[in-house]
Amino acid sequence: MKYLLVFMLLLGSLTSSFGVDGFPDEVLLQDLEEFKEPKKVLEVDQTINISVVGQGIAPSFARSPAQSYVLAKRAAMADAYRLIAERIKGVKVQGKDTIKNMAIKSSTINTQVSAMIRNATVVETTFKEGLCEVEMEIKIDYNSFK
Repeated sequence: MKYLLVFMLLLGSLTSSFGVDGFPDEVLLQDLEEFKEPKKVLEVDQTINISVVGQGIAPSFARSPAQSYVLAKRAAMADAYRLIAERIKGVKVQGKDTIKNMAIKSSTINTQVSAMIRNATVVETTFKEGLCEVEMEIKIDYNSFK
């Protein structure tokens, strides 16, 4: 009987410090504090230079080397724009796991980014062995980031 009483007291003290979902309340509150007020990225007279390298490959159905180059460059530029958007706006990530009999049956992760990119400039373009790399940069100042 003594052991049961000690076990019940111990169990009661452990569950009081945890939230409904089983995580400690302090950790959840600390994590939420970070999201209450957004951090300032730019000051009034500051400029940020973002540089990325997008990559694209030539598709197998290309009929000529010129078409391979153009299509690979288009893919590399789209990749560079996406990388810039991810750096500026961030990425929305959604995940879903389906569990059956205590094992993962399927796992799906979706990412999404949405942004308007203006005034990005292509610094350098290289094309070797079907791979095109486009280095692109953008300068962001305080007024354009509001």
